[in-house]
Amino acid sequence: MKLTLDNKEQVILVGKALSSEVRIDILKLLKKGDRNINEIAEILQIPQSSAVSHIKVLEECGFIQTELVPGVRGNMKLCHIVGESVTVTMEMKTEEDFEIISMPIGHFVDYYVEPTCGIASEKNRIGEEDEPRCFFEPDRVQAQIIWLGCGYLEYRFPNHQLIEKKIKEIQISAEVCSEDHDYNMEYPSDITLWVNGKEVGTWTCPSDFGGRRGKNNPIWWPDKNTQYGMLKTWRITNEGSYIDEESCSNQTIETYQLLKEPYICVRIGVKQDAINKGGMNLFGEAFGDYKQNLVMKIIYDTK
Repeated sequence: MKLTLDNKEQVILVGKALSSEVRIDILKLLKKGDRNINEIAEILQIPQSSAVSHIKVLEECGFIQTELVPGVRGNMKLCHIVGESVTVTMEMKTEEDFEIISMPIGHFVDYYVEPTCGIASEKNRIGEEDEPRCFFEPDRVQAQIIWLGCGYLEYRFPNHQLIEKKIKEIQISAEVCSEDHDYNMEYPSDITLWVNGKEVGTWTCPSDFGGRRGKNNPIWWPDKNTQYGMLKTWRITNEGSYIDEESCSNQTIETYQLLKEPYICVRIGVKQDAINKGGMNLFGEAFGDYKQNLVMKIIYDTK
Protein backbone atom coordinates (compact mmCIF):
# COMPACT_ATOMS: atom_id res chain seq x y z
CA MET A 1 0.00 0.00 0.00
CA LYS A 2 1.57 3.28 -1.17
CA LEU A 3 -0.01 6.50 0.07
CA THR A 4 0.66 10.22 -0.19
CA LEU A 5 -0.88 13.15 1.66
CA ASP A 6 -3.39 13.40 -1.19
CA ASN A 7 -4.86 10.05 -0.04
CA LYS A 8 -6.27 11.82 3.01
CA GLU A 9 -9.12 9.44 3.84
CA GLN A 10 -6.95 6.34 3.48
CA VAL A 11 -4.13 7.83 5.54
CA ILE A 12 -6.63 8.56 8.33
CA LEU A 13 -7.90 4.96 8.21
CA VAL A 14 -4.34 3.62 8.35
CA GLY A 15 -3.52 5.90 11.28
CA LYS A 16 -6.62 4.75 13.13
CA ALA A 17 -5.81 1.09 12.47
CA LEU A 18 -2.26 1.43 13.85
CA SER A 19 -3.25 3.52 16.89
CA SER A 20 -4.18 0.44 18.94
CA GLU A 21 -1.77 -2.07 20.50
CA VAL A 22 -4.45 -4.75 20.20
CA ARG A 23 -4.81 -4.20 16.46
CA ILE A 24 -1.03 -4.36 16.05
CA ASP A 25 -1.07 -7.66 18.00
CA ILE A 26 -3.79 -8.95 15.65
CA LEU A 27 -1.66 -8.09 12.61
CA LYS A 28 1.35 -9.86 14.15
CA LEU A 29 -0.82 -12.90 14.82
CA LEU A 30 -2.25 -12.99 11.29
CA LYS A 31 1.25 -12.59 9.86
CA LYS A 32 1.91 -16.10 11.18
CA GLY A 33 -1.21 -17.52 9.55
CA ASP A 34 -4.95 -17.10 8.99
CA ARG A 35 -7.19 -17.13 12.07
CA ASN A 36 -10.90 -16.92 12.71
CA ILE A 37 -12.32 -14.33 15.09
CA ASN A 38 -12.87 -16.81 17.93
CA GLU A 39 -9.22 -17.88 17.78
CA ILE A 40 -8.04 -14.26 17.75
CA ALA A 41 -10.14 -13.43 20.81
CA GLU A 42 -8.94 -16.53 22.67
CA ILE A 43 -5.22 -16.11 21.90
CA LEU A 44 -5.20 -12.37 22.73
CA GLN A 45 -7.53 -12.86 25.71
CA ILE A 46 -10.01 -10.21 24.64
CA PRO A 47 -13.84 -10.38 24.38
CA GLN A 48 -15.14 -11.68 21.05
CA SER A 49 -17.11 -8.45 20.57
CA SER A 50 -13.85 -6.46 20.88
CA ALA A 51 -12.15 -8.75 18.37
CA VAL A 52 -14.97 -8.13 15.90
CA SER A 53 -14.62 -4.34 16.29
CA HIS A 54 -10.84 -4.42 15.82
CA ILE A 55 -11.12 -6.67 12.76
CA LYS A 56 -13.63 -4.26 11.20
CA VAL A 57 -11.17 -1.34 11.57
CA LEU A 58 -8.34 -3.36 10.02
CA GLU A 59 -10.57 -4.48 7.16
CA GLU A 60 -11.78 -0.95 6.42
CA CYS A 61 -8.23 0.33 5.91
CA GLY A 62 -7.29 -2.63 3.70
CA PHE A 63 -4.81 -4.37 6.02
CA ILE A 64 -6.81 -7.60 6.15
CA GLN A 65 -9.56 -9.41 4.27
CA THR A 66 -12.17 -11.72 5.72
CA GLU A 67 -14.22 -14.52 4.23
CA LEU A 68 -16.96 -16.81 5.49
CA VAL A 69 -15.93 -20.47 5.62
CA PRO A 70 -17.76 -23.54 6.97
CA GLY A 71 -17.23 -24.16 10.67
CA VAL A 72 -18.31 -26.67 13.29
CA ARG A 73 -21.38 -24.58 14.14
CA GLY A 74 -22.28 -22.89 10.87
CA ASN A 75 -20.07 -20.38 9.09
CA MET A 76 -17.15 -18.59 10.67
CA LYS A 77 -15.22 -15.50 9.55
CA LEU A 78 -11.62 -16.28 8.57
CA CYS A 79 -9.15 -13.38 8.56
CA HIS A 80 -5.99 -13.11 6.50
CA ILE A 81 -3.46 -10.34 6.11
CA VAL A 82 -3.14 -8.45 2.80
CA GLY A 83 0.15 -7.10 1.44
CA GLU A 84 3.56 -6.78 3.01
CA SER A 85 4.11 -3.08 3.62
CA VAL A 86 2.54 0.37 3.98
CA THR A 87 4.38 3.48 2.78
CA VAL A 88 3.18 7.02 3.47
CA THR A 89 5.19 9.76 1.77
CA MET A 90 4.90 13.51 2.25
CA GLU A 91 4.43 14.08 -1.47
CA MET A 92 1.48 16.02 -2.84
CA LYS A 93 0.32 16.22 -6.41
CA THR A 94 0.80 19.53 -8.12
CA GLU A 95 -2.15 21.14 -9.81
CA GLU A 96 -2.79 19.53 -13.17
CA ASP A 97 -5.07 19.98 -16.13
CA PHE A 98 -7.11 16.83 -16.51
CA GLU A 99 -10.44 15.46 -17.67
CA ILE A 100 -12.40 12.49 -16.36
CA ILE A 101 -14.82 10.50 -18.54
CA SER A 102 -17.08 8.04 -16.71
CA MET A 103 -18.41 5.31 -19.03
CA PRO A 104 -21.39 3.26 -17.73
CA ILE A 105 -20.39 -0.39 -18.09
CA GLY A 106 -23.56 -1.21 -20.05
CA HIS A 107 -22.52 1.14 -22.88
CA PHE A 108 -20.26 -1.35 -24.63
CA VAL A 109 -20.41 -1.18 -28.45
CA ASP A 110 -19.07 -4.67 -29.19
CA TYR A 111 -18.42 -7.88 -27.31
CA TYR A 112 -17.53 -11.52 -27.45
CA VAL A 113 -18.44 -13.61 -24.41
CA GLU A 114 -18.51 -17.25 -23.39
CA PRO A 115 -20.45 -18.69 -20.40
CA THR A 116 -20.58 -18.29 -17.56
CA CYS A 117 -21.95 -14.91 -18.56
CA GLY A 118 -24.69 -12.46 -17.69
CA ILE A 119 -25.76 -8.92 -16.94
CA ALA A 120 -27.59 -7.39 -14.00
CA SER A 121 -28.85 -3.90 -13.26
CA GLU A 122 -29.35 -2.38 -9.84
CA LYS A 123 -32.87 -3.86 -9.81
CA ASN A 124 -32.72 -7.26 -11.55
CA ARG A 125 -30.99 -9.56 -14.02
CA ILE A 126 -31.10 -8.54 -17.67
CA GLY A 127 -31.90 -11.28 -20.16
CA GLU A 128 -31.14 -14.95 -19.70
CA GLU A 129 -28.10 -16.06 -17.74
CA ASP A 130 -25.32 -17.88 -19.64
CA GLU A 131 -26.80 -16.82 -23.00
CA PRO A 132 -24.36 -14.58 -24.95
CA ARG A 133 -27.16 -13.43 -27.30
CA CYS A 134 -28.71 -11.53 -24.37
CA PHE A 135 -25.79 -9.08 -24.46
CA PHE A 136 -27.69 -7.37 -27.32
CA GLU A 137 -30.67 -6.61 -25.04
CA PRO A 138 -31.50 -2.86 -25.14
CA ASP A 139 -31.67 -2.85 -21.34
CA ARG A 140 -27.95 -3.71 -21.21
CA VAL A 141 -27.27 0.03 -20.90
CA GLN A 142 -28.63 -0.23 -17.34
CA ALA A 143 -25.97 -2.80 -16.39
CA GLN A 144 -24.23 -2.46 -13.04
CA ILE A 145 -22.41 -5.79 -13.11
CA ILE A 146 -21.35 -7.86 -16.13
CA TRP A 147 -19.68 -11.26 -15.97
CA LEU A 148 -18.11 -13.52 -18.58
CA GLY A 149 -16.13 -16.75 -18.63
CA CYS A 150 -13.93 -15.60 -21.51
CA GLY A 151 -14.00 -12.85 -24.12
CA TYR A 152 -14.15 -9.07 -24.00
CA LEU A 153 -16.27 -5.92 -23.78
CA GLU A 154 -15.43 -2.98 -26.05
CA TYR A 155 -16.09 0.69 -25.33
CA ARG A 156 -15.47 3.88 -27.30
CA PHE A 157 -14.41 7.08 -25.55
CA PRO A 158 -14.48 10.53 -27.22
CA ASN A 159 -11.16 11.99 -28.37
CA HIS A 160 -12.13 15.35 -29.94
CA GLN A 161 -10.74 17.16 -26.90
CA LEU A 162 -7.23 15.82 -27.63
CA ILE A 163 -6.81 17.64 -30.94
CA GLU A 164 -5.52 20.90 -29.47
CA LYS A 165 -3.90 19.60 -26.28
CA LYS A 166 -0.74 17.68 -25.51
CA ILE A 167 -1.35 14.54 -23.49
CA LYS A 168 0.85 13.70 -20.52
CA GLU A 169 -0.89 10.53 -19.33
CA ILE A 170 -4.05 8.47 -19.80
CA GLN A 171 -5.44 6.32 -17.00
CA ILE A 172 -8.20 3.71 -17.38
CA SER A 173 -9.56 2.29 -14.14
CA ALA A 174 -12.16 -0.35 -13.35
CA GLU A 175 -13.28 -2.55 -10.49
CA VAL A 176 -12.79 -6.12 -11.69
CA CYS A 177 -12.31 -9.68 -10.47
CA SER A 178 -12.36 -13.28 -11.71
CA GLU A 179 -15.58 -15.16 -12.57
CA ASP A 180 -16.60 -18.61 -11.33
CA HIS A 181 -20.17 -19.93 -11.01
CA ASP A 182 -20.35 -18.63 -7.43
CA TYR A 183 -17.66 -16.69 -5.62
CA ASN A 184 -14.34 -18.55 -5.31
CA MET A 185 -11.42 -17.08 -3.35
CA GLU A 186 -8.97 -19.45 -5.07
CA TYR A 187 -9.70 -18.70 -8.73
CA PRO A 188 -7.08 -16.61 -10.58
CA SER A 189 -7.75 -14.94 -13.92
CA ASP A 190 -5.61 -12.96 -16.36
CA ILE A 191 -7.53 -9.77 -17.16
CA THR A 192 -6.23 -7.74 -20.11
CA LEU A 193 -6.89 -4.19 -21.29
CA TRP A 194 -6.36 -3.02 -24.87
CA VAL A 195 -6.39 0.52 -26.30
CA ASN A 196 -6.95 0.96 -30.05
CA GLY A 197 -6.23 -2.71 -30.61
CA LYS A 198 -2.89 -2.72 -28.77
CA GLU A 199 -2.48 -4.60 -25.51
CA VAL A 200 -1.67 -2.29 -22.61
CA GLY A 201 -1.15 -4.97 -19.98
CA THR A 202 -2.49 -8.07 -18.24
CA TRP A 203 -3.22 -8.26 -14.53
CA THR A 204 -3.71 -11.59 -12.74
CA CYS A 205 -6.63 -11.29 -10.34
CA PRO A 206 -6.31 -13.81 -7.49
CA SER A 207 -9.99 -14.41 -6.78
CA ASP A 208 -13.65 -14.26 -7.63
CA PHE A 209 -14.25 -12.30 -4.45
CA GLY A 210 -17.03 -13.05 -1.98
CA GLY A 211 -17.62 -14.12 1.62
CA ARG A 212 -18.93 -10.67 2.54
CA ARG A 213 -21.33 -8.28 0.88
CA GLY A 214 -19.99 -5.78 -1.62
CA LYS A 215 -20.34 -2.34 -0.05
CA ASN A 216 -22.65 -1.05 -2.81
CA ASN A 217 -24.52 -4.23 -3.77
CA PRO A 218 -28.34 -4.08 -3.94
CA ILE A 219 -30.25 -6.11 -1.35
CA TRP A 220 -31.62 -8.62 -3.86
CA TRP A 221 -28.17 -9.81 -5.00
CA PRO A 222 -27.52 -13.31 -3.51
CA ASP A 223 -24.76 -13.79 -0.92
CA LYS A 224 -23.38 -16.81 -2.78
CA ASN A 225 -22.58 -14.73 -5.87
CA THR A 226 -19.56 -12.58 -6.65
CA GLN A 227 -19.58 -9.61 -4.27
CA TYR A 228 -16.73 -7.19 -5.00
CA GLY A 229 -13.54 -6.71 -6.98
CA MET A 230 -10.28 -4.79 -6.89
CA LEU A 231 -9.83 -1.33 -8.38
CA LYS A 232 -7.10 -1.52 -11.01
CA THR A 233 -5.64 1.31 -13.10
CA TRP A 234 -3.92 0.88 -16.46
CA ARG A 235 -1.68 3.90 -17.12
CA ILE A 236 -0.18 5.05 -20.42
CA THR A 237 2.52 7.72 -20.22
CA ASN A 238 5.30 9.17 -22.36
CA GLU A 239 7.71 6.78 -20.63
CA GLY A 240 5.72 3.55 -20.99
CA SER A 241 2.64 1.61 -19.86
CA TYR A 242 1.84 0.54 -16.32
CA ILE A 243 -0.69 -1.36 -14.22
CA ASP A 244 -1.01 0.79 -11.12
CA GLU A 245 2.66 1.64 -10.47
CA GLU A 246 4.17 -1.51 -12.01
CA SER A 247 5.64 -1.28 -15.52
CA CYS A 248 4.07 -3.69 -18.02
CA SER A 249 5.55 -2.52 -21.35
CA ASN A 250 7.64 0.19 -23.03
CA GLN A 251 4.71 1.31 -25.21
CA THR A 252 4.20 5.07 -24.89
CA ILE A 253 1.21 7.32 -25.61
CA GLU A 254 2.39 7.75 -29.20
CA THR A 255 2.20 3.97 -29.74
CA TYR A 256 -1.58 3.88 -29.24
CA GLN A 257 -2.38 6.49 -31.95
CA LEU A 258 -5.17 8.10 -29.94
CA LEU A 259 -6.31 10.34 -32.82
CA LYS A 260 -6.27 7.70 -35.55
CA GLU A 261 -10.05 7.13 -35.26
CA PRO A 262 -12.81 9.56 -34.15
CA TYR A 263 -12.82 7.75 -30.78
CA ILE A 264 -10.52 5.87 -28.40
CA CYS A 265 -11.31 2.16 -28.41
CA VAL A 266 -10.97 0.46 -25.00
CA ARG A 267 -11.36 -3.29 -24.74
CA ILE A 268 -11.23 -5.26 -21.47
CA GLY A 269 -11.50 -9.01 -21.00
CA VAL A 270 -9.80 -12.40 -20.90
CA LYS A 271 -7.82 -13.77 -23.83
CA GLN A 272 -8.55 -17.18 -25.35
CA ASP A 273 -4.96 -18.25 -24.71
CA ALA A 274 -4.73 -16.78 -21.19
CA ILE A 275 -2.68 -18.88 -18.77
CA ASN A 276 -5.29 -18.28 -16.05
CA LYS A 277 -8.52 -18.35 -18.04
CA GLY A 278 -10.72 -17.51 -15.07
CA GLY A 279 -13.24 -15.05 -16.54
CA MET A 280 -14.06 -11.53 -15.46
CA ASN A 281 -16.60 -9.56 -13.44
CA LEU A 282 -16.83 -5.86 -14.30
CA PHE A 283 -18.55 -3.67 -11.69
CA GLY A 284 -20.52 -0.47 -12.14
CA GLU A 285 -21.11 2.21 -9.53
CA ALA A 286 -24.04 0.35 -7.90
CA PHE A 287 -22.14 -2.92 -7.30
CA GLY A 288 -18.93 -3.93 -5.58
CA ASP A 289 -16.84 -1.76 -3.26
CA TYR A 290 -16.20 1.31 -5.44
CA LYS A 291 -18.80 3.80 -6.63
CA GLN A 292 -17.44 4.18 -10.12
CA ASN A 293 -17.97 3.02 -13.69
CA LEU A 294 -15.26 2.35 -16.28
CA VAL A 295 -13.28 5.58 -15.96
CA MET A 296 -10.81 7.29 -18.29
CA LYS A 297 -8.70 10.09 -16.85
CA ILE A 298 -6.78 12.21 -19.35
CA ILE A 299 -3.95 14.30 -17.90
CA TYR A 300 -2.72 17.12 -20.11
CA ASP A 301 0.81 18.52 -20.27
CA THR A 302 0.68 22.09 -18.92
CA LYS A 303 4.26 22.96 -19.81
